[in-house]
Amino acid sequence: MKNISIRARMQSFGGFLTAMVIPNIGAFMAWGFITALFIPAGWFPNKEFGSLVEPMIRYMLPMLVGYTGGQMVGGKRGAVIGTVGTMGVIVGTNVPMLLGAMAMGPLGGLVSKQIDRLLEDRIPAGLENVVQNFALGIAGMVLALLGYEFIGPFMLGITNGIAFAIDGLLKTGYLPTLALLIEPTRVLFLNNAIDQAIFYQLGMKDAAVNGSSIFFMVFASPGPGLGLLLAFCIFGKGMAKKSAPAATIIHIFGGIHEMYFPYVYMKPLMILPLMLGSAVGIEVFSLMHAGLVAGATPGSIFAFMALTPPGKFLATLSGIGAAAIVTFIGASIVLKFDRSTEENDSFVSSQDQMKSTKEAGMSEAYAAAKRESQGTTAATGSVPAVNVGTLRFIAFACDAGAGSSAMGATTFRKKLQKAGLDEGITVRHFAIESIPDHADLVVVHQNLADRVRMSKNVPVIEIKNYLGDPKLETLLEELREQKASGATPQLSDV
Repeated sequence: MKNISIRARMQSFGGFLTAMVIPNIGAFMAWGFITALFIPAGWFPNKEFGSLVEPMIRYMLPMLVGYTGGQMVGGKRGAVIGTVGTMGVIVGTNVPMLLGAMAMGPLGGLVSKQIDRLLEDRIPAGLENVVQNFALGIAGMVLALLGYEFIGPFMLGITNGIAFAIDGLLKTGYLPTLALLIEPTRVLFLNNAIDQAIFYQLGMKDAAVNGSSIFFMVFASPGPGLGLLLAFCIFGKGMAKKSAPAATIIHIFGGIHEMYFPYVYMKPLMILPLMLGSAVGIEVFSLMHAGLVAGATPGSIFAFMALTPPGKFLATLSGIGAAAIVTFIGASIVLKFDRSTEENDSFVSSQDQMKSTKEAGMSEAYAAAKRESQGTTAATGSVPAVNVGTLRFIAFACDAGAGSSAMGATTFRKKLQKAGLDEGITVRHFAIESIPDHADLVVVHQNLADRVRMSKNVPVIEIKNYLGDPKLETLLEELREQKASGATPQLSDV
């Protein structure tokens, strides 16, 4: 059995935390807009509307996260018990308990599952609803009391400890050292978990008092990635240079930061200018007292400006711009001293690899997927080999299921439609933890593939870029050839 890396396990845990927040981002944004508009320092101060801010941050947001976490583990019943337990955590503390909700929600779901398992085949006919509801009611009461008395204070202690450490960095001027953590974890797909589990918590607490918070900015700033991509636009080589302009537009306006990750994987030394640019951006944010009213997800320039309170637009743009300029200069130096030729460019190498596999008559993507299936068969059971002709459900997956995978799925779906290959083939996007069991094929970034294999017994295509990756182009060509051959694939809507 293939060993799952520590990084994959960390990504899986982080992805689980992220999956509790991402479905509720709209609620976080709604709270942010109400805060920006109606608090005393907002655009249109209004005492009545502003009174919504505190109950929403104190009760609504944690309870939504707790409900989602419970549902992920124990379905609807787990969601209900997770919410009841979360209420105990909320009332047992005096700060927004997002971190506590992330613990109590899944715990409630787990308890619900265990109760259902214990009661299975033990309840007299006709009394199922009575027994189950009483059992869940008692469990919910116990969890609420535990949350109030123990779990809430424990999570509050953790939150206060983290807040004390980061506040110390802020007051002593060392907050930019967080860049040493931000960029490496970002390209390892761990940034969402850290940002939403820790910095959202700190940002909500800070914004409730001051109207905005720098903590919403440190992980989400598009500045470093913008500088890196602009450097490739001007000084890159081969396909890396040709692809950089489109990646730049998607990154800065769409907020999909994964667009610059392939360029870092191609030249790992790029992590240094990214860290330096991030540090400078954070320093500028700090010096100019910048802040957002809520978490910017996705981290696009539009989201940043929409969530910037009155009087802080210059500070927001200055921090993003400073990070971009410093990263651009550093990345340009790395590229100027780079001695590799266009033929050694990773993008071109990928294209050459694609051409060679096409000439061999088999999609490399499917060959890899089949090899993975065969390698998995011995360990986890039989995985049927996927035939291009019977492919009917393609799942694009990423960490949160709302950024790069959505873009990749939309792009590939349009290519299928343009080629007249879309009839009966469903292409959708998911967070890794939410990939449906009936998916015929999963398309995921190579650094996240192990996470898929931890939970799904399905062929996987590992890509480097959700837009125009050679393996996706080869898969498209395979489908074209299948149709041209006159075969009638057995496809149906899902």
